[in-house]
Amino acid sequence: MLISSTNLQDVLIIDLEKQGDERGWFARAFCEEELSNANIDFHVTQTNISFNKEQGTIRGLHYQARPKWEPKIIRCTSGRIFDVAVDLRPESASFCKWIGVELSAENGRALYLPPGMAHGFQTLAENCELYYLMGESYDPSLVRGVRWDDPAFAIKWPLKPTIISNRDRSFPDFKKT
Repeated sequence: MLISSTNLQDVLIIDLEKQGDERGWFARAFCEEELSNANIDFHVTQTNISFNKEQGTIRGLHYQARPKWEPKIIRCTSGRIFDVAVDLRPESASFCKWIGVELSAENGRALYLPPGMAHGFQTLAENCELYYLMGESYDPSLVRGVRWDDPAFAIKWPLKPTIISNRDRSFPDFKKT
């Protein structure tokens, strides 16, 4: 695994370190020890899969509130997405800032989000599948969200949105309190 930092505090890009020969290639996609060596304490408690049929679909921006903020690692296993993280940690140097990273089956890239990040994505192709490694168990009473087009973040989505759920459209404006 090749781990690199981003412009958001504690958000990391994880690239595959492919070892190839005439058969193809092999790469380690997750290693708790390597993350620990990068000062990331991450234990998988569950895994999730998201499938999205249409290009331009937006999901998010979702997070789970304290005390069960969710760290996660997101990888696109089919298709191509624009993956977005928004820092909602008031104590963070990157509070209310966002980044967008293209994840695809082709580039094999993953994004690590520490606890306190809102997460969303837009599909850049049809038939996109994402695989999530979660560091906290799902608690429906703590599920929260911020709107995909909230002016507090001014996210620049690459495509015109085609599908957004009513729930994701209805999150209130974010207040920096």
